[in-house]
Amino acid sequence: MLLQDKVVVVSGIGPGLGRSIALRCARQGADIVLAARTESRLTEVAKEVTDLGRRAVTVPTDISSEQDAVRLAETAKESFGRVDALVNNAFAIPPMGDLDGVPFDGIRQGFETNVLGALRLTNLFRPMLEASRGSVVMVSSMVIRHSKPTFGPYKMTKSALLSMAQSLSTELGPKGVRVNTIAPGYIWADNVKYYFDHLAKQRGISPQEVYDEVAAEIDLRKLPEPDEVADTIVFLVSDLARAVTGQCLDVNGGEYHH
Repeated sequence: MLLQDKVVVVSGIGPGLGRSIALRCARQGADIVLAARTESRLTEVAKEVTDLGRRAVTVPTDISSEQDAVRLAETAKESFGRVDALVNNAFAIPPMGDLDGVPFDGIRQGFETNVLGALRLTNLFRPMLEASRGSVVMVSSMVIRHSKPTFGPYKMTKSALLSMAQSLSTELGPKGVRVNTIAPGYIWADNVKYYFDHLAKQRGISPQEVYDEVAAEIDLRKLPEPDEVADTIVFLVSDLARAVTGQCLDVNGGEYHH
């Protein structure tokens, strides 16, 4: 049990990666604080955590709200008295398009959630993380590794998130807190499946053909699944990574090399 009796806070609980992070941490012995805007998702994942024999606390949270974020931190402290890891998985995708045409309000909202929201949570959990000599993981994206058209606004926010994580690593390292980032590629879950279905309909081909085309550009010839990405996070918050901080680990099956 890599995380036996640890307490892990996970934001952005949904049907894909957020759920997998919570369950993979629970399987390794952790109790979980679940945060997301959609309460029904929290309830579903909390039941799965408790079915694994671990404790789960749900807190409906919009991380762009100071009030919600404060309530999340207070609830975690009241429920468990400690926090050993924070996984900043909540995100928003700003409007996609070339930078000369994207509305600034949309870009600002992307920064509010993807960067400032993650910073807000990290700052609120600092005292508990310092007390436990814990760790933080930021979930970035493969967009930081390319400059494809229309992805500019999203890349701006995720690149800022990486820079922030590196600065936090330097600030919190002397307190014994580690801060790392993962950059997933395509994750074979509902959102990507819907996207591939859309592409297939546009081109008059099957979703499997779209998958095969994308997978052909990946070293392992397959798209990572949520549990595979989540296991990387389990590693980073565990003592196996006790000497790793300030790093960004790409989890993309070899689609991009860094």
